[in-house]
Amino acid sequence: MIVEQRRYALVPGGAVRYLEAWWVQGRSTQVRHLGDPLGVFAVETGQLNTVVFLWQYADAGDRETRRAALASDPDFTEFRRTVRELVVSQHNEILAPSTRTERR
Repeated sequence: MIVEQRRYALVPGGAVRYLEAWWVQGRSTQVRHLGDPLGVFAVETGQLNTVVFLWQYADAGDRETRRAALASDPDFTEFRRTVRELVVSQHNEILAPSTRTERR
């Protein structure tokens, strides 16, 4: 299993607008292709106006297949067009489970 963390830095005041658009227009399309997110967060301290999504995949191949299907969906293209002006930057990370589980 891997988790993808996608961070979107947004224009001042953009987090609320982005999340409203996501709930109304983007969420159903993403869930159709990616499944339910592990979490959707708005940053409260630190780099404000940032939204973070966590998506779970079986492996890198599963991620590639599902993200390609999402990218080719016209509904998702329209959502991206709607929020494009809000996004300043995007940072993605693939998180792998730790193999060390013992405590010291």
